[in-house]
Amino acid sequence: MHNVTDAGVRVPPGDGGVCDDSGMEFSRLPVRSVGEHPLNPIDRGVWPATLAPVTRLLDDGLELGAATVLVGENGAGKSTLVEAIAMAYGLSGEGGSSSARLETRASESPLWDHLQLVRNAGASKRGYFLRAETMHGVFTYLEQIGSPGAAYHERSHGESFIEFAADRFRGAGLWILDEPESALSFSGCLALLGLLKSRLADGRSQVILSTHSPVLAALPGATIYEVGDAGLERREWMDLALVDDYTRFLLDPQARLDEL
Repeated sequence: MHNVTDAGVRVPPGDGGVCDDSGMEFSRLPVRSVGEHPLNPIDRGVWPATLAPVTRLLDDGLELGAATVLVGENGAGKSTLVEAIAMAYGLSGEGGSSSARLETRASESPLWDHLQLVRNAGASKRGYFLRAETMHGVFTYLEQIGSPGAAYHERSHGESFIEFAADRFRGAGLWILDEPESALSFSGCLALLGLLKSRLADGRSQVILSTHSPVLAALPGATIYEVGDAGLERREWMDLALVDDYTRFLLDPQARLDEL
């Protein structure tokens, strides 16, 4: 696949890599960075390249650590970015693994075909893409192909989502999630947060997450980007507009309602 290239990358000691004879460490995370493919640039005058965060990614590229969280309003470009990264990695655009062949109605942007992912040499090539809006179709697809333990329709939506993530996010790999909170209660978000934290502990797994949830945005160790008209702006959790909005509403819901 032309969208992926390998690179041996040294990282500071203690960052979860494997030491060589010099005492330096090589990262074991699946993907080092994402940027525009030099041999297949996209037309900058056509959507989605006209979206500010997409333009920023194409112009400057994006380094990926163990966990990357994208937050922002609907339509800002969060899902467009995570979908494109997932597909450039070789995952199904409707959710699933690289071997999934679920295709209902094609709605994915062409951005993925113009991206290049730089892998860390020797890292896992496994991955999974979970998007809450297509999970019903993914569950049905897995039942139809006889996937082991695929009776997810027999559980509630939230329960099946958590169980599905626990089943599929095993071992090292790249785990990409698009707005999973839409399937989850508050406690469900906490459960998913704990699951993702545990999967990152081995230093060989990587998470990319788009979310409207301040709970999920608090993923330990994550680099957080606010996605919007300014492109991609790195933020601390406490400085997110998302966190401020939730905090002010919970402190005085009537005052916020009066503003509507």
